[in-house]
Amino acid sequence: MSDVVHVMRPDGNLPVRRWLPASGGGPGILVLQEIFGVSPYIERRCADLAEAGYLVYAPELYFRLGRMTFDENSPSYVQEGMGAAQRLDWEQTTADASATLDALRAASGVTGKVAILGFCFGGGLGFQVAARNPPDTLVSYYGSAIPGLLALAPQVTCPSLHHWGLGDSFFPPAVVEQVREAVSGPAVEFHTYEGAEHAFDNPHPLFFHPAASGLAWTRTLAFLARQLGQ
Repeated sequence: MSDVVHVMRPDGNLPVRRWLPASGGGPGILVLQEIFGVSPYIERRCADLAEAGYLVYAPELYFRLGRMTFDENSPSYVQEGMGAAQRLDWEQTTADASATLDALRAASGVTGKVAILGFCFGGGLGFQVAARNPPDTLVSYYGSAIPGLLALAPQVTCPSLHHWGLGDSFFPPAVVEQVREAVSGPAVEFHTYEGAEHAFDNPHPLFFHPAASGLAWTRTLAFLARQLGQ
């Protein structure tokens, strides 16, 4: 179960979905959506994190665009998601995510450290936020903007975990290797998954790679537990 809190922005209130752990509090995790918004898939991942003991915030980054829904059965499903993401102002959305991170830090019930966990669009967004407003740790799943943000890599100083599929239709292995080289460091874990498509953690049949999804999630939970002391 989740509820909604709001983060004040200069042009309105940003709705933020909130999941509480059974204890009512714990380390905080800011979950940043993929191009399909805070979808049922993202909701399930947020619930998984709450079950693991984290207090989770997931901002509705499309809130200025009105109510956005995406038909998973539509042949234009991916194009619709990409079109919605392209309507966002990147700098404004970065500021929205950063403000939500600040709100999470200050939230009652958050004890100790906070992390960013982003998927696809959110994985790249989280990387940029981490360069400007460092969380205690970052987890990025196939961050789609990261190949264009590699100049920021020296500014991302928090421990980080990156997941990329080697069967990614958008980012071939050579690009993934460029990302690996740019972000490498003693506090960085970087994992690749043979044959896994972009968005391999999303259960939609277009993307899902069960083995890669399961292994990456196991690694994610272990990494978060080490970094956040859960």
